[in-house]
Amino acid sequence: MAKGKGSDVRPIVKLQSTAGTGVTYVTRKNRRNDPDRLVLRKYDRVARRHVNFREER
Repeated sequence: MAKGKGSDVRPIVKLQSTAGTGVTYVTRKNRRNDPDRLVLRKYDRVARRHVNFREER
């Protein structure tokens, strides 16, 4: 089955570090379960600690 780009239920989102270091992660999210912006706590390699990463639009 082909992966469509239209109204995909699990779109690819970019997560930007809230520490201001410019580090990003790329992940997929379920639009039905998480309609708001996604916030995950992940490791920032530049800050060398775990910080919140917020979804970019």
